[in-house]
Amino acid sequence: MSQNNNEENNGRRKFIEKGLLAGALSAATLATACFKQDGVEETGEKVKLLSPDGEIVEIDSGYVKPIPDDMIAYSNNIRQGIPGRKFVMVIDLSRCKNLRKCHDACEKIHFLPPDKEWLKVLKMQDNEGASPYWQPTNCFHCDRPPCVKVCPVNATFKRTDGVVFIDTERCIGCRFCMVACPYGARSFNWNEPNIPEEIYTQHHHSPESIIPRIGTVSKCDFCPDMARKGELPHCVTACPNGVYYFGDENEDAVTNGSETLKLSELLTDRAAYRYMEELGLEPRVYYLPPVNRLFPFEDDEYSKNYGTLINPAE
Repeated sequence: MSQNNNEENNGRRKFIEKGLLAGALSAATLATACFKQDGVEETGEKVKLLSPDGEIVEIDSGYVKPIPDDMIAYSNNIRQGIPGRKFVMVIDLSRCKNLRKCHDACEKIHFLPPDKEWLKVLKMQDNEGASPYWQPTNCFHCDRPPCVKVCPVNATFKRTDGVVFIDTERCIGCRFCMVACPYGARSFNWNEPNIPEEIYTQHHHSPESIIPRIGTVSKCDFCPDMARKGELPHCVTACPNGVYYFGDENEDAVTNGSETLKLSELLTDRAAYRYMEELGLEPRVYYLPPVNRLFPFEDDEYSKNYGTLINPAE
């Protein structure tokens, strides 16, 4: 990334730095101060944003800097889904041992800090009489995504290939999408990600990969840059137990790298379900129940401190 681009990105997100320094101000005053720049003429049109204090405030739209002309081609590129594709993921809970190889691969390839997780492995228990199990959880790329509906600047959007994507060059950091997502799949980048400059030239940080940037929201992107090359997402290839199946709904086929199965038969024969399906968001990630497990549930010292046991029925 060039020095000019870095300076431009820093300029676009000065409101984040100013916000951190102005904690004593009221929410409304803080939001205006974060966005306000000398020489900007107010339009009289108000937009609603989420302040750093978590309050909804209104500011003049004139303070929201428009997208630079040289970023239009970039934005158009990432919004084009892969023609004819409709990506889907199936997760076999009977195979998960919480080895966290998927998690680590995702963290490494996207240069995520320890406090940012695009892929979580949760301890789940359906009821008091049932055995706990591990559930990998990432963005569900819903077909009816609430995050897309609430974004005021069209930074988060649904592609034709099923991927819900975030244009981090367009994102203004209002965090409406984080509030709207019932799965907690998104995280906010309060600090500058530690990404070496040369990484931006590599394939996994092409325009088809969500690049974490300070002052923006980021999440799992299904690795569409890999799919365009006919390769699987990094979480799929990193799992030694074949937990993840990834494929194309239009072709009715998914694979975990070792075996390729017919999607419709897999979902029917294994009684697949979608997490929190009652919300009507139509997620593109399916789960196969944790029956006939390959491994017994083990709760090691690391796992005991990892998270709270979750009852999906609650």
